[in-house]
Amino acid sequence: MKRRIFYTYNPETDNFERYFPSGGTRLWNATKFILVSLLMGTFLCFLYFHFFDSPTEKALRKENLQLRSRYNVINRRLDNSLKIMEDIRNRDDNFYRVMLQMEPMSLGQRYAGVNNEKRYQEIKKMPDADLVTLLTQRLDLFDRQLYAQSLSFDQLRSSAAEQKDKLAHIPSVMPIDIKDYTVASGYGYRTDPIYGTTMFHAGLDFAAPMGTPVFATADGTVEDMGWKGGYGNCIDLGHGYNYTTRYAHLSEILVQPGKKVKRGELIGRVGSTGKSTGSHLHYEVRFKDEPQNPVNYYFMDLGPEEYAEMIRLTENAGHVMD
Repeated sequence: MKRRIFYTYNPETDNFERYFPSGGTRLWNATKFILVSLLMGTFLCFLYFHFFDSPTEKALRKENLQLRSRYNVINRRLDNSLKIMEDIRNRDDNFYRVMLQMEPMSLGQRYAGVNNEKRYQEIKKMPDADLVTLLTQRLDLFDRQLYAQSLSFDQLRSSAAEQKDKLAHIPSVMPIDIKDYTVASGYGYRTDPIYGTTMFHAGLDFAAPMGTPVFATADGTVEDMGWKGGYGNCIDLGHGYNYTTRYAHLSEILVQPGKKVKRGELIGRVGSTGKSTGSHLHYEVRFKDEPQNPVNYYFMDLGPEEYAEMIRLTENAGHVMD
């Protein structure tokens, strides 16, 4: 490389004269050049790494998005499972154990061992610790509830074996074949289809074709039958143990007062008599003359998945037919 030549202006001679910088000056100039170059390089590196992803970072970011997407899917499925588990727990505590006169399981029995802080502290050291910890805690909760519920069902089975007669007289099956109906309206407060006012609906409405068979849901005795105002043609069964059931808007009544019936016995046919807007069965379960949600009284007909689907249908059904 050709050596650079420096000139400086001399006012005495009014001319530019060749200038020979000292070694220190040359060193200082070189140092300044290096420092400026380093600063510029650092600045450019900062801009690159701050605003642009490297191929590795892009791959990791894409993988992270996929993991979070999978986490969201698993979390939603877990939400549904926990909701079903909560419905089963409520059914267990508020129906099965009440029916068999057993104390509800305590919170300690249901949730013992869920809060394992040492385990969660170890999990927090992992990547995406918050997501992993939350998902692990919720899975622990579900596993514990599932285990506790299995123990509860073992206890219930043991107690039920000692109370066969009582179980035979407690409503526990569907009043219509499961393939013959759709749920038109659930239990609770609904808008009356005729009067347009908010009224308490004390049973379930099963929309079904005219003449569909209606069955007794437990052993019992026909306490009353015939026309009953807005209920139309109606049958009231007494089952003992403070339980009664009602089957309303029938097109045909096939039993007489005082007749003894067995669970699953044909007692009438679906109709649209009385205050009704279409062919359906209005079904009620009462305990000590207090209306109960019939959805909790199908435990001999419905498995856990079918029960969860029935819960969903009764919550979403809003077409009151009487």
